[in-house]
Amino acid sequence: MQKELLPLGSVVYLEGPTSKLMIVGRGPIFESNGQNVYSDYVGVMYPEGINPEDAIFFNHEDIAKTVFEGFKDEEEQRFLEVYSDWESTLEISKIKL
Repeated sequence: MQKELLPLGSVVYLEGPTSKLMIVGRGPIFESNGQNVYSDYVGVMYPEGINPEDAIFFNHEDIAKTVFEGFKDEEEQRFLEVYSDWESTLEISKIKL
């Protein structure tokens, strides 16, 4: 089954009181509580932009509303296929937020 992910540049609201976030990365691996984990997305506050100290990691199921969907083409489709394969071989956990 192919993974459902929003493209880069998409702007979303997460569940709960949040500001808009722009998706700037997908499938980041990072350390949380001393363990390597991954999430579906990494986002930055919109319209402020990139500040590495304020990157927000979240999963597709944490999105409450999509405000804008980023650019998609045939490379996006291929990326989603590769991402699904990559995710199925991971030996680390997906973070639960």
